[in-house]
Amino acid sequence: MTLKKTLLASVIGAVVAGTTMLPMTASAETLRIGYSADPETLDIHEQLSGGMLRFSHLAFDPLVRWTKDFQFEPRLASEWEQIDDTHMRMTLREGVTFHSGNEFTAEDVVWTIERLKESPDYRAIFEPIASAEAVDDYTVEITTTAPYPLLLNLATYIFPMDSKFYTGETDSGNDKAEIIKSGNSFASRNVSGTGPFIVTDRRQGVRVDFERFEDYWDTETKGNVSRIVLTPIAENASRVAALLSGGVDFIDAVPPNDLDRVRDASNANLFEIAGTRIIGFQLNEERVEAFQDPRVRQAVDLAINQEAIADRLMRGFATPAGQFSPEGYSGHNPDLVPRYDIERAQELMAEAGYEDGFSVDMIAPNNRYVNDAQIAQAVANMLARINIDVSLRTMPLAQYWPEYDTRQSDIAMIGWHSDTEDSANFFQYLSFCIDDETGAGQYNYGSYCNEEIDALVTQADSETDLEKRNEMLREAEAMLYEDVGYIMLHWQNLAYAAADGVDIEPVVNAIDFPYLGDLVIDR
Repeated sequence: MTLKKTLLASVIGAVVAGTTMLPMTASAETLRIGYSADPETLDIHEQLSGGMLRFSHLAFDPLVRWTKDFQFEPRLASEWEQIDDTHMRMTLREGVTFHSGNEFTAEDVVWTIERLKESPDYRAIFEPIASAEAVDDYTVEITTTAPYPLLLNLATYIFPMDSKFYTGETDSGNDKAEIIKSGNSFASRNVSGTGPFIVTDRRQGVRVDFERFEDYWDTETKGNVSRIVLTPIAENASRVAALLSGGVDFIDAVPPNDLDRVRDASNANLFEIAGTRIIGFQLNEERVEAFQDPRVRQAVDLAINQEAIADRLMRGFATPAGQFSPEGYSGHNPDLVPRYDIERAQELMAEAGYEDGFSVDMIAPNNRYVNDAQIAQAVANMLARINIDVSLRTMPLAQYWPEYDTRQSDIAMIGWHSDTEDSANFFQYLSFCIDDETGAGQYNYGSYCNEEIDALVTQADSETDLEKRNEMLREAEAMLYEDVGYIMLHWQNLAYAAADGVDIEPVVNAIDFPYLGDLVIDR
């Protein structure tokens, strides 16, 4: 069966962009993935999450992407030039085709950037971009509102969409480009990218099938995966068992208590990577008046024993954190460390008038972060020591995000990997004062607001002297540490495992987005 390049056929829950089967040769391989969760949607601008960014690297391509050592690698942009402090010109690859058969041009990049600036989840990141202009079919000029040192970082999150495919109205009269959070839109059910794989079937929460795109532009890749079957397996032990029994070839989020089991297996290999994702909690100040008092927030922070969680629950598979920025990030401040002190926490609760405590409810996912449900239960138990009675509910990620977005509980767990591999991104999404117009504070569940911190981070983002910028971000971390605008737990390490002959080491990375288009299977 050969690829019908321009055919898009409907299937249940998705539109198949080019239903194809590559010839099954000795070098063509099927990869069976067992991830902790599947993509929440097919609209890559609907939800900013690790799962969606993983999906983006399968069905789409970025302008540039990160290498293992955090350098920039050309993808759909073949080269770039900083014209002046506020203008960058990018040259695009020619001869690139979307899954629909449409040609990729500069207009697609401009259209995508404009849509990103409208996305509730992305517009805060892209707020520094004033405009994008197609100079010609294969040249784009991006203009920033002020000098901005992270424009290439942003380019790693520009996955050009097929503007012709997503433009117009559906049969029911809806805008094909419309972004609907956790809703039913054209883009959430249909996909046409330039990436190495085409979605051929999707049953949310059950499986996603991909086939290799026959006209994929990167002919130099040695990747030989012709088909991917992605099955979400939320339960940790079941995911590991599926790998060791031969049911799947590749899994993510190997739990700490199974690391030795995988290491010792004769038919599998473990790959560990130091992570940069901060795991923590947000206190909802809109629902709980006590959380508006910095003494109560400090008491919550002091009551949580991050070292014990990292040691006992994570079994050393995490680094206890007192700030957003891991070591190596621009804002990392070595003076900011965890400060567990239960006696001081109790004193602060009394000083704030809450010696007898109060009751709250907490939500957490049970299949997104390593040991997330167990960590949430441990934190709930720790808060009981300062008379905060926690009613905990945990749920699968597909249920968690819609509940998180509505902010209807008192405490919520969130993990965040900086989208730009830079400290400022943590602040902009997790602690900035909420601004629906700009998208600032999009994931600030607690409605925390410190305008002085926001102003300092904003100033840092237009500072091109990197040492001055780093000092501003370190100061912002110290201010947040004192004000407790986010409850820090740890930076979560990464652990993948794969069957023998599935060489994932070259394609996994600290940003947690495996480049499976480059994967080589030899078995």
